[in-house]
Amino acid sequence: MTKSHKHIFIPGSPDLPVLLLLHGTGGDEQDLVELGRSVSPGSAILSVRGNVLENGMPRFFRRLAEGVFDLEDLKFRIEELSGFIAAARTEYGFKDAPLVALGYSNGANIAAGLLLSKPGILQGAILMRAMVPFYPDSLPDLSGTEVLLLAGFMDPIIPAENSKTLSNILKDAKATVNFVLKPAGHNLIQSDLNDSRTWLAATKFFKPTP
Repeated sequence: MTKSHKHIFIPGSPDLPVLLLLHGTGGDEQDLVELGRSVSPGSAILSVRGNVLENGMPRFFRRLAEGVFDLEDLKFRIEELSGFIAAARTEYGFKDAPLVALGYSNGANIAAGLLLSKPGILQGAILMRAMVPFYPDSLPDLSGTEVLLLAGFMDPIIPAENSKTLSNILKDAKATVNFVLKPAGHNLIQSDLNDSRTWLAATKFFKPTP
């Protein structure tokens, strides 16, 4: 099943959470590796390429227009990705380790979809420039799940209000959410790295070696 997505796995310390890296539109499995290494040096990394192409650019699910998602395809891709994650846990030997998604834009959106429809598959998530992927019919129980949501109030693609709504949905589902709205656009800035590193180090998943 791990052949369902092009990916790379980089082994790491068993005392640190495993990072699941999910790129933005047009990226690939190499895009966020250096960011992941900077956010949590020593963590194992599972970096995945999306299976959908939009004008030759990889994505994790189809969209009908900018900000308008193909919900049927999104549902299918969430199932596909969750199956891949379950298989990768066994194949790469991190079955019981906390898995924290680090997703940017389209990758953050499918990570949010995993949180809302597959509770328990992720123990935490860093969502960079994410929006509401869909409105769930009923809220999952995300008790114990920790989420950092980084939004830019100058983002021309994702209104800050939408990111705030996602934060509220996750909070209503009992996730512990840290929502940070910053003077940024859609692109990542240095403070995204700094905020992510600081947040992850403070989570219950981070057990640095004495």
